Amino acid sequence: MDFSLEGKKALVTGGGRGIGRAIALGLAEAGADVAIASRKVPNLEKVAEEIRALGRKALPVEAHVGRMEDIQNLVTKVKGEFGRIDILVNNAATNPAVEQAIDISERAWDSVMNLNLKGLFFLSQAVARVMKEQGGGNIVTIASVAGIHPDILAAYSVSKAGAIMATKIMAQQWAPFGIRANVVAPGLTKTQFSEFLWGSEQILQVAVSRAPMGRIAQPEEMVGAVIFLCSDAASYITGQVLCVDGGSTI
Repeated sequence: MDFSLEGKKALVTGGGRGIGRAIALGLAEAGADVAIASRKVPNLEKVAEEIRALGRKALPVEAHVGRMEDIQNLVTKVKGEFGRIDILVNNAATNPAVEQAIDISERAWDSVMNLNLKGLFFLSQAVARVMKEQGGGNIVTIASVAGIHPDILAAYSVSKAGAIMATKIMAQQWAPFGIRANVVAPGLTKTQFSEFLWGSEQILQVAVSRAPMGRIAQPEEMVGAVIFLCSDAASYITGQVLCVDGGSTI
């Protein structure tokens, strides 16, 4: 029962596909009603139907987490529908450019930081204010091992390192409000988002060679870590980074 999320209300950003979809369905299977947000409504509607098929409530919300006005609208809609927000999973991210640090443009840098770091922080802040009023909650940030060890994706790596530190700050400063905040850092995972990486035989071979388990991850392999961190089983865990990477950070 410590792992049950029965009666909890969750919000998952980037919930229309890949890791976000897997997490949304996993939270629903664990007992939570789930709001999912992204910029593409058709993807959200499909996932919402899958959540409802599990006997849970689903709320798809079109929102760009990199836009401040969308953030407040998203939080207002979820609270209005569910009455509270017990869980926030910061999963939405972007990486529009595969550029080395010597080449990356200001526009690409700003695009990555706006969603992956600024949007993540201010959405967490808005949700934390709701959680404070209700007596607590859980925030899980989906970062990346690229935020721990330098990667070929310059701006993305910096943004994920920032997301890890932002989450640690949340954990430190919001603990008195009953809010726990932790990070799940996936290794290379087979999603549409990262296909430009694992779709390259050269990059795939390097990723596999770094992982003692000898393969890359599937989206569903991130779910257990998120459920654990959101549950009472992790009641004394906050500010931590859980790498789900097949051992690649060893």
